[in-house]
Amino acid sequence: MAHLPQVKIPATYIRGGTSKGVFFRLQDLPERCQVPGEARDRLFMRVIGSPDPYSAHIDGMGSATSSTSKCVILSASSQPEHDVDYLYGQVSIDKAFVDWSGNCGNLSTAAGAFAIHAGLVDPARIPQNGTCVVRIWQANIHKTIIAHVPISNGQVQETGDFELDGVTFPAAEIVLEFLDPSDDGEEGGSMFPTGNLVDDLEVPGIGTLKATLISAGIPTVFVNAEDIGYQGTELREAINGDPAQLARFEQIRIAGALRMGLIATAEEAATRQHTPKIAFVSPPKDYRTSSGKQVQAGEIDLLVRALSMGKLHHAMMGTCAVAIGTAAAVPGTLVNLAAGGGEREAVRFGHPSGTLRVGAEARQVEGQWAVTKAVMSRSARILMEGWVRVPGDSF
Repeated sequence: MAHLPQVKIPATYIRGGTSKGVFFRLQDLPERCQVPGEARDRLFMRVIGSPDPYSAHIDGMGSATSSTSKCVILSASSQPEHDVDYLYGQVSIDKAFVDWSGNCGNLSTAAGAFAIHAGLVDPARIPQNGTCVVRIWQANIHKTIIAHVPISNGQVQETGDFELDGVTFPAAEIVLEFLDPSDDGEEGGSMFPTGNLVDDLEVPGIGTLKATLISAGIPTVFVNAEDIGYQGTELREAINGDPAQLARFEQIRIAGALRMGLIATAEEAATRQHTPKIAFVSPPKDYRTSSGKQVQAGEIDLLVRALSMGKLHHAMMGTCAVAIGTAAAVPGTLVNLAAGGGEREAVRFGHPSGTLRVGAEARQVEGQWAVTKAVMSRSARILMEGWVRVPGDSF
């Protein structure tokens, strides 16, 4: 049987925040992959190395974690007053699908830097030295993200001394602003889809849990750590090696997705793994991070652990950090209560790799909570650039 030769596609492999992804310019993709559909999904799965029953991604660019099985497409923006359109695909590791239902906050950082590298930002807007403000249209959720990218000698400055817990080496700081991050971009959507700051969430086989269901940055289900038998100080090894616990988290996630109206039946959750996220919160406690660093309770406002694509995340997803900051800014949510309650414009939370500060501006409009902006700092660095090769008969 004859097989088509490999196809070379221009691509850039970038770390953004605590994630990595393969970045493409839309115009560089094979023509049939320049539009949404099966060909594009099959291409991205083959680039990453999915579906992989060995969960290793040996034959692809992924690393068999939710933080590294990602592809991004950038193009000149179709929206007024924006520089680029940024489309994000979360590639399933062991199943044959790509989830387009949400954003990756970590790779939003890299999207700003790559937009400049790829020549998608008007050169007149790029200073010789200083900061370039890149106006990103997040095409998955129809939201604006502003990336403040440092520039040195007309190029993106990638090296620096900004340290981000969960990333081994320092780099240059990029400040991200997520504008109007609530409601997941859905028409008529609400930051709190059920209308409640705290719900009694009935989970089949588990019982009723207090939960905050919020759509800000990414739809997220927050529960109290102690209600599900945890301290909030857990690291990945305590959860990811226990199939029964992971199945329990998936049941909670499905119940939250149904209650938020994101899916109509529990079966639909299998094709919407990326959203919603499930996270558990706790008041501050001393704990040791995955790198062995000691975090004192007095250094943080609360503890948060979050799962992505069915596994506890090694640090914190950027979009989930937006949800954390937003929920913390609204008095009465489980996140706000874990942080001590009251009004606040920023929180520093502890995650498995360390701590992260995120700010959010929340206000009530006609009795409904809204957030105008969430802000946090990340970093990004090109790891490799050139071409990715994909068997021609795979897409």
